[in-house]
Amino acid sequence: MHPVVEQVTQRIIKRSRATRSSYLAQMHAAEEQGLHRATLSCGNLAHGFAACNSHDKDVLKLVNQVNVAMVSAYNDMLSAHQPFESYPEQIRAAVRELGSVAQFAGGVPAMCDGVTQGQPGMELSLFSRDVIAMATAVSLSHNMFDAALYLGVCDKIVPGLLMGALRFGHLPTVFVPAGPMPSGLPNKEKARIRQEYAEGKLGRDALLQCESDSYHSAGTCTFYGTANSNQMMVEIMGLHLPGSSFVNPGTELREALTRYAAQQAVRLTAPNGRFTPLYEIVDEKSLVNAIVALLSTGGSTNHTMHIIAIAAAAGVIINWQDFSDLSDVVPLIARVYPNGEADINHFHAAGGVGYVVRELLGSGFLHDDVMTIMGQGLSHYTHEPFLENGQLVWRDGTATSLDDNVLRPAATPFSANGGLKLLKGNLGRGVIKISAVAEANRLVEAPAIVFEDQDEVAAAFKRGELEKDFIAVVRYQGPNAIGMPELHKLTPYLGSLQDKGFKVALVTDGRMSGASGKVPAAIHVWPEARLGGPLAHVQDGDLIRLDANHGTLQLLASDNSWLQRPATEPAVVAQHGMGMGRELFGPMRQQVNEAERGATVFSFISDEHLVPDELTGDASEAGRNTEVEA
Repeated sequence: MHPVVEQVTQRIIKRSRATRSSYLAQMHAAEEQGLHRATLSCGNLAHGFAACNSHDKDVLKLVNQVNVAMVSAYNDMLSAHQPFESYPEQIRAAVRELGSVAQFAGGVPAMCDGVTQGQPGMELSLFSRDVIAMATAVSLSHNMFDAALYLGVCDKIVPGLLMGALRFGHLPTVFVPAGPMPSGLPNKEKARIRQEYAEGKLGRDALLQCESDSYHSAGTCTFYGTANSNQMMVEIMGLHLPGSSFVNPGTELREALTRYAAQQAVRLTAPNGRFTPLYEIVDEKSLVNAIVALLSTGGSTNHTMHIIAIAAAAGVIINWQDFSDLSDVVPLIARVYPNGEADINHFHAAGGVGYVVRELLGSGFLHDDVMTIMGQGLSHYTHEPFLENGQLVWRDGTATSLDDNVLRPAATPFSANGGLKLLKGNLGRGVIKISAVAEANRLVEAPAIVFEDQDEVAAAFKRGELEKDFIAVVRYQGPNAIGMPELHKLTPYLGSLQDKGFKVALVTDGRMSGASGKVPAAIHVWPEARLGGPLAHVQDGDLIRLDANHGTLQLLASDNSWLQRPATEPAVVAQHGMGMGRELFGPMRQQVNEAERGATVFSFISDEHLVPDELTGDASEAGRNTEVEA
């Protein structure tokens, strides 16, 4: 193992010893109850299989047979999830072949961030993850099931499903993807048209045609945002079948993988093979593997919150220093839009996940000694699925990249580090993704222009007020204020100004996007403005220094008197709390914790355990030389 990867892993294990032990004790207690239908009364059980056919009823009466739960995020509006419409029948048929039963246990809500970008619904997006976790728990609460299949792909959906699944971690668990849509308009062309529309050079008709040509069929969007980062993460955690993440929907191979995944859930139960519960798969090492995979491929910044929340659901404590220390040593070996021009289909064809795993394992960046749904060892995930005479088989994946512009060996990477940095300074703590940011733009020192709503940025751009060097401080966007929406709609405006030669950057307590790109953006900054964070005291004209190379975020002043300025919560915060269902989420906004604690309403682990090491004086050498001045 690379010494830093090993060191970070060991400090996570040490930090999590008490909380992980508590979690495992809960899972062992649930496991020891045995087959759970056996605990139900006759009336309970009769209700549970009342709608089944006579064959399935007979099977379920035999408590030594397997009942597999399906928890699905299917809906027609999400292109990535529309293929799940046909999965339940495929899964039922596949499971019956093994003498078992599969029941659709429940659906979870699934919103599309692509539809809600810049709209009121985006303010529900982050909280939808925790709602999905709760809906997953409701789906499994009937105690009818011996294993579970989770059908989900996109942004908050996979993290929410996994958080809920981990509270039923005594069940064997398989995640079932649907795959990306075929390639459409090239990403570089899409970015050009979006920016020209923002500059007023193209009309709305041209923009709509561009978007329609990009997002054109069933399947996941093809850029490397949070949805496809989810798939990468879950596969390298050993919860997908090897090589299954990026097979297109509606193909024979996709259908074969779905059938096999359903049957694999049965094989993981005690009566049918080696009992492999979820708690054996998701542990400190598999979570470090997930972080390494995301860093090495330029994955979504949203996972700096999601992985922390997922880990907490498994009793594991991770913080941004862990991400940053790993990022310093993990090489960037993939370039997929927005970190390059290729899309996820091109990535898959060039070698895909199997090549990434092979390279990172061979270079000591991934733990091989982990449990997966395929058995012991991550090396299973260097294999690719194929059809031979209609039968699914796995072969060794390619040992060499088939396109050096998309995938490179760990020895000759695109960059020596993963491009994600922890930012610290008197403005708080945040993160920045620099894998797509040119070296010349990674240091910005410029006057602040303060905004308290993302629409104010667009309006100022259109008035011609932003033709200069500046750092946009977009505050009161945090989870406690308005639910931490993504601010992806700002990218074309700021990118246009950057292209004109101005030094520009974004500092916000909101999110950017899984598609964070060429504009330097300090995001997820905490303490957030609404909770009295330093951003609340910034004024127009304050000189700010954002140094991504050295990980600093500073308001440059001779003393700290600026922190004594009065901070008045803008009226827009209250306005954002009403309409489009946002009023229903008021209790969640009041309860949510900070971004580095997962931005979650759940208290799997008490907040004092989630305080970053360097704020408690308990840092290891890898994170010891840090100081927070906020």
